[in-house]
Parts: sequence; C-alpha cells; structure tokens
Amino acid sequence: MAPGTALSVTGLAASVGVGLILLGAGLGKLRHRALLPGVIANYRLLPAALVTPAAIALPLAEIAVGALLLGGVRPLPALLGIGLLVLFALAMAINLLRGRAHISCGCGRNELSQSLSWSLVVRNLALAAALLPRLIEPAALSMLDIATAIGAGASLWLAYGLLNIIGATAASPASAFRR
Repeated sequence: MAPGTALSVTGLAASVGVGLILLGAGLGKLRHRALLPGVIANYRLLPAALVTPAAIALPLAEIAVGALLLGGVRPLPALLGIGLLVLFALAMAINLLRGRAHISCGCGRNELSQSLSWSLVVRNLALAAALLPRLIEPAALSMLDIATAIGAGASLWLAYGLLNIIGATAASPASAFRR
C-alpha cells in the first residue's frame, strides 16, 4: 500500500470511528438531557447563564459532527471533531489542574460514569490527532481500502466502548470490595 493510500485509509478509519463515538455520545446526552446541565455546571468553566444553552447545543453538535464524519465529508467535519475533542480535553485538564478529579467526565453512559483523569485527556487528544489525516487531500481508494477503513473505524469505536466499560468498572464502588 502506498504511503498516501495508507494515510487516507487511516484518516477514513478515524473519521468512521470518531464519527460513531460522537454520534453515540450526542444521542446518549439527549437521552439523559435532564442530567447534562449538572454535568456541564460541575466543570465550573461557564457562567451559569450559559450552562443550559451549552447543554442544548453540545449533543446536537456531537450528533451533527459525528454524522458528517460518517458521511465522508471532509475537511470541515474533521476540523470540528478535532475542535470538540481538544475542547473536551482542555476542560478536563483545567479541572484536573484545579484538583477536581472527582467530577464526572460526562463522556459515557450514565451508568458507566468516570471521574476525570489524565488518561481521558490523552484519549481525547489521541482521537483528535487521529483525525488529522482527514485534513489533507486523500489518495484515491479502492473498494477494499474503503472496506478496510470502515472495519478499522468500527473496531476503534468498539475498543473505545470497551475501554469506557473497563474504566467505569474499575472506578465503581463495587471494585473496592474486590481489593
């Protein structure tokens, strides 16, 4: 596989994986929209008057960007996805530096809630970096290349979900009894 083709397949895989992640996150936030203002307020980064508008806009932005990433549109959705992920990482890092690791990241299903950690900051930055190849002009891809990218993107999404489950389980009160 030519280097340009490999980069294009990698970028498309990231677009599919991050697209599924953002789409799922946005839909999850809509399902639990009554809790989202509290999660956003806990970060203590916005004035109180902006918490509710942010709670309305955030899931819609995640769904829109996720859908555009899945639709293969480029490069704007990649830029928006990078922006969202860096914003999430920055919000987490600010709170970690403030000593506020105890708050929920708000990035998973409510029953799989995780407290803030540097590994979550790194995870978001890694996902943002994975989208960088979508900012360059892609090489022409064969159907096999596209199928490979879609499979790799779906694998990224599944691995992300599995890591969320592991992280939430390890942090759950029940895990303290196993030690």
